[in-house]
Amino acid sequence: MGKEAAMRRISRVFTALGLLLGCANLAQAQEYPRPAVPDLDRLTQELFAEVQNDQVPYEDLYETLLQYYQTPLNINTAAREELRALLLLSETQITNLLDHRGKTGGLLSLYELQSIDGFDLRTIYRLAPFVTVQTPDPNTTRGPLWQRIRQEDNNALFLRYERGLQARRGYSAPDTVRGRPTTRYLGSPDKLLVRYRVSRARDFSLGFTAEKDAGEPLTWSPSTRRYGADFYSGHFLVQERGRLKALALGDYQLQFGQGLLLSSGLAVGKGAETITTLRRSSVGLRPYSSVLENSFFRGAAATVAVTSTLRATGFASRKRVDASFTQRQDTLGDFAEVASSLQLSGMHRTPSELANRQVLRETVLGGNLSYASRSGDLTLGITAISTQFDKPLLRRPEAYNAYEFSGRHNLAISAHYSYVWRNTLLFGETARSSSGGLGTVNGLLASLAPNLDVSVLYRSYARNFHSFYGNALSENTRNINESGLYLGLKLRPVARWELSAYYDKFSFPWLKYQVGAPSQGHDWLVRVTFSPTKTSLLYAQLRQRTKAYDADTLRPVPLPVPTQRRSLLLFYDASPLPLLSLRTRVQGTQYRADEGPRRHGYVLAQDVTVSPLPHLRFSGRYALFDTDDYDTRQYVYEQDVLYAFTVPVLAGRGTRSYVLTQVDVNRHLTLWLRYAETHYRHQQVIGSGLEEIQGPRRSDIKFQARYRF
Repeated sequence: MGKEAAMRRISRVFTALGLLLGCANLAQAQEYPRPAVPDLDRLTQELFAEVQNDQVPYEDLYETLLQYYQTPLNINTAAREELRALLLLSETQITNLLDHRGKTGGLLSLYELQSIDGFDLRTIYRLAPFVTVQTPDPNTTRGPLWQRIRQEDNNALFLRYERGLQARRGYSAPDTVRGRPTTRYLGSPDKLLVRYRVSRARDFSLGFTAEKDAGEPLTWSPSTRRYGADFYSGHFLVQERGRLKALALGDYQLQFGQGLLLSSGLAVGKGAETITTLRRSSVGLRPYSSVLENSFFRGAAATVAVTSTLRATGFASRKRVDASFTQRQDTLGDFAEVASSLQLSGMHRTPSELANRQVLRETVLGGNLSYASRSGDLTLGITAISTQFDKPLLRRPEAYNAYEFSGRHNLAISAHYSYVWRNTLLFGETARSSSGGLGTVNGLLASLAPNLDVSVLYRSYARNFHSFYGNALSENTRNINESGLYLGLKLRPVARWELSAYYDKFSFPWLKYQVGAPSQGHDWLVRVTFSPTKTSLLYAQLRQRTKAYDADTLRPVPLPVPTQRRSLLLFYDASPLPLLSLRTRVQGTQYRADEGPRRHGYVLAQDVTVSPLPHLRFSGRYALFDTDDYDTRQYVYEQDVLYAFTVPVLAGRGTRSYVLTQVDVNRHLTLWLRYAETHYRHQQVIGSGLEEIQGPRRSDIKFQARYRF
């Protein structure tokens, strides 16, 4: 038996060598195609369909992808759920990879993926930055924790500074209106960030973050819970300590099931990737190191292996959150202070914003019990989460708020499942909150042929279903007052060509903000992608979304009317030379409300990236934009310094440009410098309120330094 195993091993070595020699288009003087700098800008554009608002927490997704790059997943030991969490592999590809590992053992090289059914060059190149092939697992011979932390290469300190160069009204001297002084920002226009993190995949993570936004004051006032910077975050996580699978202290995130109750930042939603991003993965406990100030837990959490197939997670969190307060009269005629809304912007620049800062104490307790079969084909789980506020939350007395959460306590319980049968994945989660409202999401992914994948997902969130940390797939920004059916397709008719499409029909049984009656709508997308070479990509995309909003009339009763937004996107990415990358993007929008006139907007952007020296990189963009109004505004991704994400809104007429320089001074120190400018034609005032700028230009500068220990 030992001789046969040795022969199989030798055979696989020669197979891997043959693949290495025969794949010059994959390998160029490196062990495998894992780039020194991940092209997250291109990958993010492939995953997302189109940015249509600035309220989506893209920073969290972007940072999650970066963490996969910094601590790549070992595909020789990764479980099915971990592979799903990458969002890059179909269920058939995951099954084929696990079968290959089971039959032949761990991979010897990333090139061995070419010998597995379903893994084409594009998949391997997209996967390469986020995975590694390690045999044996380096964590099996770990030394003392303090020693591993001290010796870890993924150990860096980041310092970032950014500032708008034009004077905004919020920073000017206050004047008076009707005898009262006007509001102004309390701090400087400087934005500061300090971040440190050291981590190792499936072992440990330690880090802290301090941030001050533009306009926020640097103040030391313990009586008002201000200690210099406005926001601090820190975490310590250890993993794989026998039965203790994970232990987190400080700030953390949790994701189980389909994200109805607990969802971390790795959620794309309806995007151009119509199959793999539809289902969520139960990634469990994750450290938190982003700068979003409201999407995490603060306290302690642990995951324990009860048996080889059963895991239990418990967590406790207590932190202060932002809220606005008002006086309400109760049934006895007494007045009491209640929270009228939760504030999620994270900004504390003005006296009113500071008055809302950390005024509501939130306590969250909960847990999850999950079963996974030995093969990983079947997973089952139960999640419970209890949220308690120290003061009652009571929304404004508007009709659309009639079924919103009110009170101090919410208990939500859910059950989730996932089952793989041949080339089909069934998954779902159903939850109930204290109000009696139900939420459910159930889906199916299937490979009908080697070149054809389909997806189906049904969702229903009652108008009185309440989940504060959920983020399952939806048309709304929250999982409430919605039902819908999603159909997706991905077809690869011939080599290098791919067609992806989806159709989503949704309805809202109750009123919404700016929608004074029950309404419905639909959303569809078609994208055709062509990969002429291994480094180039061309795609065309058409998307249309129809939703109802109240008509802009003086009628006493709101009348929702359908509005239609249709967008076209053309994108071309090519690298004619190893040191040169070119990207061209053309996108346009047509917007129409009811039977009114059609309005239009477009943007044309050209990107250039040059690396004249191994340690020097320049990136830049020049873009033209023209929109009829704010409804036809354009959002376009921009390259930024590491761990930053920029999607500016372009409305009006003008140009947008930026230049980004990256210099690797030595193996320890890397510097970034970014300058961006928007110039508006026929416009002498930009923005409004405290952000108003006198003049046709808005520009900002950003500097970042990274020191690797």
